[in-house]
Amino acid sequence: MKKVLSVLLAALLLTAGGCSAAQNGEEESRLKVVASTYPTYLFASAVCDGVDGVSVERLNTGETSCLHDYTLSVDDMRLLEKADVIILNGAGLEDFMSDALATSSAQVIDCSGGVELLENLAHDHEEGDEEDHDHGHYDPHIWMAPNNAITMVENLYRGLSEIDPEYEEQYRENMTGATGLISTWDSAMRDILLEAQRDGGVTISGLITFHDGFQYFARAFDMPLLAAIEEEAGSEASAKEITEITQLVKEYELPVIFTEVNGSDATAQAISRETGCQVAQLTMLMDGPDAELSNYYDGLKNNITAVVNGFAGEEVIQ
Repeated sequence: MKKVLSVLLAALLLTAGGCSAAQNGEEESRLKVVASTYPTYLFASAVCDGVDGVSVERLNTGETSCLHDYTLSVDDMRLLEKADVIILNGAGLEDFMSDALATSSAQVIDCSGGVELLENLAHDHEEGDEEDHDHGHYDPHIWMAPNNAITMVENLYRGLSEIDPEYEEQYRENMTGATGLISTWDSAMRDILLEAQRDGGVTISGLITFHDGFQYFARAFDMPLLAAIEEEAGSEASAKEITEITQLVKEYELPVIFTEVNGSDATAQAISRETGCQVAQLTMLMDGPDAELSNYYDGLKNNITAVVNGFAGEEVIQ
């Protein structure tokens, strides 16, 4: 199975190679596209790949795992001032950009159109935290489910084709290739889970995450999400939450709980000492090395592998 997946991935990566549209220098760009996040940057780069005179850049939002309190940097503002097109994740994620968008003349593409939004998971922080950490009614982390990523790519195709109709055919070809890859990768990850459960005897009884952004990921791969705690600086889990999570770990006999790569793990480690469970990391795909669409697959596959290994009782790597 691993050999088949390795061969498949190698072939897919050859197809996905060169998906960056940012190689065009700024002086050559007739259409400057700025993406608000790393995932939208990956998707926009794939749709714009090879389109003459189009450059794709991104804001510095990869420096944080949670954008609710993000502040635009000077470099961000410079990019937005020069942008012809601004790509948003949507679903309320970019509230930090409201003032900049109000004064921008760029055309905006919202990638969340047509996505079935899930309500934010309820949190029970200590009194006084709610106002400071209001994350809106809907969960904006839509890219964590491959079917949503496909919708986002389709939205980018439609928006860019309307803005730049002369290159509609090339945008459509790029969209078709990107959505085909994401669909194939989705199937490959489901195969990994199926093999682990059917042949490896792994039972994924439920996820507990110390970031509230994995709801779409858990639902996409049919994994129960027992609890999700948004633990940021100044917003640590309450005593009540810690007690509830400890009880859940014992009740479901969970061998592992999960933190976000760039997030705090203080509470998770305390629960680990209390219950004996491992602590593993999942990624929100908020940052990466380049614009290759294959990085999206790599991130989600690493998450799937961390879940499988954790529930298989194998030692997890932090």
